[in-house]
Amino acid sequence: MANTSYPASYYAASANPVPPRPALQDDVETDVCVIGAGYTGLSSALFLLENGFKVTVLEAAKVGFGASGRNGGQIVNSYSRDIDVIERSVGPQQAQLLGNMAFEGGRIIRERVAKYQIQCDLKDGGVFAALTAKQMGHLESQKRLWERFGHTQLELLDQRRIREVVACDEYVGGMLDMSGGHIHPLNLALGEAAAVESLGGVIYEQSPAVRIERGASPVVHTPQGKVRAKFIIVAGNAYLGNLVPELAAKSMPCGTQVIATEPLGDELAHSLLPQDYCVEDCNYLLDYYRLTGDKRLIFGGGVVYGARDPANIEAIIRPKMLKAFPQLKDVKIDYAWTGNFLLTLSRLPQVGRLGDNIYYSQGCSGHGVTYTHLAGKVLAEALRGQAERFDAFADLPHYPFPGGQLLRTPFAAMGAWYYGLRDRLGF
Repeated sequence: MANTSYPASYYAASANPVPPRPALQDDVETDVCVIGAGYTGLSSALFLLENGFKVTVLEAAKVGFGASGRNGGQIVNSYSRDIDVIERSVGPQQAQLLGNMAFEGGRIIRERVAKYQIQCDLKDGGVFAALTAKQMGHLESQKRLWERFGHTQLELLDQRRIREVVACDEYVGGMLDMSGGHIHPLNLALGEAAAVESLGGVIYEQSPAVRIERGASPVVHTPQGKVRAKFIIVAGNAYLGNLVPELAAKSMPCGTQVIATEPLGDELAHSLLPQDYCVEDCNYLLDYYRLTGDKRLIFGGGVVYGARDPANIEAIIRPKMLKAFPQLKDVKIDYAWTGNFLLTLSRLPQVGRLGDNIYYSQGCSGHGVTYTHLAGKVLAEALRGQAERFDAFADLPHYPFPGGQLLRTPFAAMGAWYYGLRDRLGF
């Protein structure tokens, strides 16, 4: 049996208390069966319940067990590939629809937090930090691009200004996005799960979907029960396994590593990040960091292709942290953990339908916190018969990894080595 308790992360240690949720033991009927109680599944369930659907959620482990409860906790707008890349691939009309949605996920998170009074340490403000003049030029064009789609809460930071928001000598400048921000990601998921239940939705934990019986009224089987539904939403992402073989071929789980320091105290924490913004740099293999509600520094980075857990996470991430903040050399690391996200070859999310009644969204490629909340809304719209926004995602071209599942890991790792070299050489 796979380990289905939370990994020993800072988030699990500081999670809000929640009621135990039983495993599914019998046969139930519902309008929509959602597979996966991470952000995609919970967001879908909430939007559907708000629109009168009866919803049952199956979770193989616990709410937020996967990437939703382990990520860096940053609200970052747009997609892993930006709107200009999408525009070149699909043309202006589809790109306009996707561009208009690129900033919606963050708004949905804030609406959920306010409406359902979710305690998740929500803070506004995210910084993209440039390490080279070339990266700064990219941020300038990104600002123009985002403003074209009505996104105006942006400020370019010169070298003097970025020093005022982050005490790191590495950066030549940056861009501040005040509609970005950060949250305690597991507490956000737990709060959304409580909201689902407050509207009559039912969540079963320790209830992995082991088989989907497709057909006019599909049935999802778990080890001890089954759910008969009108519709299924598959929201397992990097933790789906081979439940839906057509989805496994076009995506690859990847691991990312995160550490959390001991509490730094108000003075040291404030000296690092005076406005309490979160930060990510502009490298292809990027580092990201922020303060927690109790003034720890959470620092993440690095990618392990194929999602193996590295033996010593602290040995990988601590040197990156000290490069940014040498002043933390004597600070203890209290937690180190890893989590998987799902990478696609295009680095764009995969959204679609299998047959008439099985919908899916997967492959956020590292931009999951905001995208998953949007995906839930888009999937719920499609089930209600409003498919224009769903179709804009579903029509994005996707490709299987070269060499299939056997060779996808070495291919992606080679690509990452190349881009990592470019980062180091400043190309």
